[in-house]
Formats: sequence, structure tokens, C-alpha cells
Amino acid sequence: MTQRITVTHTHGSRISVAAGGVELMAYVYKPDPDAFEARKPYAHPLRTLAGNPVSGYRPNDHRWHKGLQMTSSHLSGQNFWGGNCYLGPEKGYQRVDELVGSMRHDGFEEFTVADDRLRFVETLTWVENGGQEWARERRTIELHSVEPEEGTWALDWSIHLTNIRGEALHFGSPTTAGREMAGYTGLNWRGPRDFTGGDVIGPDGRGGDGEKGASDLMGTPAADAPWVAFTGEHDDVDGHSTLLFAHAPENADSIHASHWFVRSEPIPSVAPSWAFFEEFELEPGESFGYRYRVVVADGAWDRARAENYLKNHGW
Repeated sequence: MTQRITVTHTHGSRISVAAGGVELMAYVYKPDPDAFEARKPYAHPLRTLAGNPVSGYRPNDHRWHKGLQMTSSHLSGQNFWGGNCYLGPEKGYQRVDELVGSMRHDGFEEFTVADDRLRFVETLTWVENGGQEWARERRTIELHSVEPEEGTWALDWSIHLTNIRGEALHFGSPTTAGREMAGYTGLNWRGPRDFTGGDVIGPDGRGGDGEKGASDLMGTPAADAPWVAFTGEHDDVDGHSTLLFAHAPENADSIHASHWFVRSEPIPSVAPSWAFFEEFELEPGESFGYRYRVVVADGAWDRARAENYLKNHGW
């Protein structure tokens, strides 16, 4: 049986969702103070039903990493990821403030709260550093399936992005710019520091223990591995938590094939990258969409537990 949720909306700033006295998620859409970190909304903190934190915020190695957020590391020469820009093998990463873009919260088309579910539709504008509006986004967030008996809750995150620029938008990643196996872009999760070295598994025997599992899944097509699970062991409390990341079936028909960006060392991070190995173009007036599910669970899951959850909780 699903549990009742409580939603608190601090207008102009954040949306908080709690269940059983635990804040499960805060979605923050108030602009960040530092433009270098690529101002954009993000979900942090994320917590399990037991109250254990499973997202990292502004870690000292990458201050622009903030929980779960939609990003684009390379977009027509601009960086909507945040932080230093990768300028190719010869120049590497450099701080170039004028190349860092932002995502502006414009409003909510829909905001629906039920006893056991929150759904909102947010409109955003992607703005390059000079102030030009390049893309309109319609983002849908749904928090649902809070199930104490299973120790789980789920978050669905979808994006529908339209090019409003007068020319094509080119989506890429550090790998398309010349850095091997660093194809991060798209929806990105940064885990807490105590998840470093965690266990990563995927379907069909993919993945394994710790960094080996992450390495095995790095760059794997989502068509071959539609889900990835990441388990970490907490400091302070005795126990583990698991996050399950899944592609919606219709993503296979989107504008470009996705591949998994997965790291356990030196940082815990997962992103279903939409431009890992190859750039793609979005012509003026055209749109694309993707939908993802993130399941937050108490305990250390194995492959069978992840597959059973997805089988019993259809899209």
C-alpha cells in the first residue's frame, strides 16, 4: 500500500515532499547565486524512507554537482553543465565564464497533489551566456509509489525540449570533443561522498562490484541495458541504500540513442547520456523528449530485486 505524502511549496524557491516524517525530496528552482555553476533547477536532498541521504550537493571536487539535475555539457559551444569547460585534448578543462549558460524557471503549467502522488509540469528557457534564448523546455516531474513495506519511492522525470534559436543546436559531450569515455550529459545524479566505491549492476549479468561494475557499464547503450542500479554504504548509520535508474521504453524512439555514463570512483555519478559518443543536431522549431525513472530504496539490492521491482511497477 502506498503511503500518504505531504507537499510544501515555498513559492519562488522550492518544493518539498515528505512521507512518514521524512523529507524525501526537495526540488529547488530558485536561481543559484553563482553563474559559474550553471544556474538551473535541481533535486536535492534525496532521501530514503528511512531518512538516509542519497544525493550530494556542491562537493569540493565539483561545486556545480547538485543532486539530480538536467544538464547539457556541450551545446553549440556553451556549457549548461556548469564549472570548467572541456575545450579539447590540447587545451583540456579551463574556466571560461562566458561559455557557461543557464536554465531559467518560467513557471508551472500544472501542479497537482494527490494523497500519494505529486505531479508538476514546469516550463523553462535555456539561455546562453550572452542572454540569447536557445531552447524552451517542458519538464514533468512525478513523485509516486511511496511504499514502506518495500522501502521504496519513485521519481519520474521527463523532458520535452524545443529549439527556439534561429539555427541548429548541436548537442555533444566531452567525449565528442575528444576526451575518451567521458560522455556525460543529460540527466545527472551525483551521489553522496560515502557512496564512492559503491556497487553498480545492470541487467543480463552486466556490472559487478564497486568500480569494476561502473567500468563495465560505462558507455553501454541504453538499448542493451535499460536500467542501472547503484548501491552505497552509508557513513554514520549502519546500512546501505540503492538507486535504480531506468529508461522509459519510448526513449528508444527519441532523436538520438543514449548510453550510460557511470562512475563509482573517484566520484559516484550516473547519467543516461543522450550524446555520449556522437553529436546530434536539433533543427530550429524541432523538439525531442526523454523520460526516466529513479527509484530510491533502503537496503542493498541485487539484480533480481531490481528486475522484480521494474516488472511489478510498469511504466
